[in-house]
Amino acid sequence: MSLGLGLLLIALLAALGKPLFAVILAVALLGFHLAGYDLMVVAVEVYRLGDLPGLVAIPLFTLAGYLLGESGAPGRLVRLSNALLGWLPGGLAIVAIVACALFTAFTGASGVTIVALGALLYPALREAGYSERYSLGLVTSAGSLGLLFAPSLPLIVYGFVAGQVGGPTPVTIPDLFLAGLLPGLLMIAMLSAHAMWAGRGLASARRGFDGRELRQALKECAWELPLPVIVLGAIYSGALAASETAAVTALYVFIVIVCIKREISWSKLPGVMAESMRLVGAILMILAAALALSNWLVDQQVPTRLFEWISRHVDSPWVFLGLLNLFLLAVGMLLDIFSAIVILAPLLIPVAAAFGIHPVHLGIVMLANLQLGYFTPPVGMNLFIAAYRFSKPIGTLVRACLPFFLVLGLAVALLTWWPALSLALL
Repeated sequence: MSLGLGLLLIALLAALGKPLFAVILAVALLGFHLAGYDLMVVAVEVYRLGDLPGLVAIPLFTLAGYLLGESGAPGRLVRLSNALLGWLPGGLAIVAIVACALFTAFTGASGVTIVALGALLYPALREAGYSERYSLGLVTSAGSLGLLFAPSLPLIVYGFVAGQVGGPTPVTIPDLFLAGLLPGLLMIAMLSAHAMWAGRGLASARRGFDGRELRQALKECAWELPLPVIVLGAIYSGALAASETAAVTALYVFIVIVCIKREISWSKLPGVMAESMRLVGAILMILAAALALSNWLVDQQVPTRLFEWISRHVDSPWVFLGLLNLFLLAVGMLLDIFSAIVILAPLLIPVAAAFGIHPVHLGIVMLANLQLGYFTPPVGMNLFIAAYRFSKPIGTLVRACLPFFLVLGLAVALLTWWPALSLALL
């Protein structure tokens, strides 16, 4: 069987709904077979996944995020954000932006944020006087903001993939956590400025600052407030590795939510754990298949050939990044972020390095575009999640998200062509 015919058959199976990890693995098996390798090499690559340092961080951070999502933490987070920011012009909209970003950072899934926080934020925004279109667009678009903040799972997955690709410039997960901070804050700031303009005339924006409400909200969130300190402090102080920090985080959340606050009963706990591990299982299967595929691609010098082809048509790293943005937006509409990372990163990292682009900067550009792709019309995944969650036609969601897409699109352009935003803190 030729490579072309094999790829055509695999594409047909993919179109018929075969799981993505099976499609990736099939391509790897076909490639190694045609290259004359023993197919045991693929099994070795899958087995090697278990030896990756820090791999345990993925299931532990995921479990912590799911426990928080099933508890009363979202409501407490919204109350604290409202006490801190609700008195500003457009304050409630800024509250929604900040709450969604923080919640997504820990859950790693923007769709979960829309479902979990949408029931709280959308009615509150409508009651405060915001239009239906603005409220729908804000909740749908803000759901993906936290993917650039630690301990976001996409950042961790990109770190693992980039570490396997190698190269002259090493990529570490702590570096990625730092690199995402300023670009993420830029997105929040730009959306907040838009929110202040949109809410400038609302009566709800003219309420004063309430110190008593802030004290009560801080007291209510007393157990959740140490979490960012635990995660960031432990990693950047060098006291704990990423996997050890994940273990401490998961244990802390478990003790607080299950044992102290008792918001998740012991009978409900196995279901929450099983749901979180289903996501982890999907990520690990795709990651294992992608490791095998990336080794075949490197063996066949595909990244080198890809760079040679691109360099014949593109001679500037800035033009390359601009074209990459358009490509990643299209990919973000069609693939979930984890699949896109493990498929594309092994190809793009060597090509970007040949153009002199730092792999950490490339990772932030990738994630920023992929998170924007979540609600890019017409088929961004969050559009369909929000349409189902709020019982609205998909066309209504597309029109509602367009202004937010333009604002965040400008932010993505800025961080793409301004590498210092990603690299200044390293």
